[in-house]
Amino acid sequence: MVPEQSLPEPLPAEPLTLVTAWFAEAMRRTDQVNPDAMVLATCDPAGRPSARVVLCKEIEPSGGSVRFVTNYDSRKGRELAANPHAALVFHWEQQHRQVRIEGQVRQAAAAESDAYFATRPRDSQLGAHASGQSMPIASRAALRAQLAAVSERYPAAVPRPPHWGVCILWIEAVELWVAGAHRLHDRARWTRELALSCGAQPVAGPWTATRLQP
Repeated sequence: MVPEQSLPEPLPAEPLTLVTAWFAEAMRRTDQVNPDAMVLATCDPAGRPSARVVLCKEIEPSGGSVRFVTNYDSRKGRELAANPHAALVFHWEQQHRQVRIEGQVRQAAAAESDAYFATRPRDSQLGAHASGQSMPIASRAALRAQLAAVSERYPAAVPRPPHWGVCILWIEAVELWVAGAHRLHDRARWTRELALSCGAQPVAGPWTATRLQP
């Protein structure tokens, strides 16, 4: 049975207050597995898409961004370097809610990536060095050998590898969805113009909200 729920009427002027409230609720609940998991979709220069699940590290509503971490040399890292446009999807089945986000991705400043890397468990830090993410390898034994070599190289503190860090998706569009009876789901989309320049905060225009048919 789908619970009776809907998006606000009228729609709020901006969507991110509602997105962060939904995210916080999902994180609090005990019946939602991996509530911070989101699908990240990218495209290569030829327009061929690929998608994978990554973990959301932060949704920042005031500037309008989502943070995640990756190996910059991985397939998604290479695709984002060539085509920085990406899409995200959160699906919280137990809450009958979905969030779709589109925007432009940039690497965070090195200091931010350094600070976050320092909070990670040692095993995760070593793994970031040991794995050439998305690259071929002969066997699991070879991967374990790479990990052993890294462990020997860094017996104490583990520095952040330069190919690993935080990515920031600056949001240009948000679509919210809640399940409805008779499959009359409630959907709405918000868009804004966003200008990004190197080393500066983005300049964003006002949000435009549109309710959509299911």
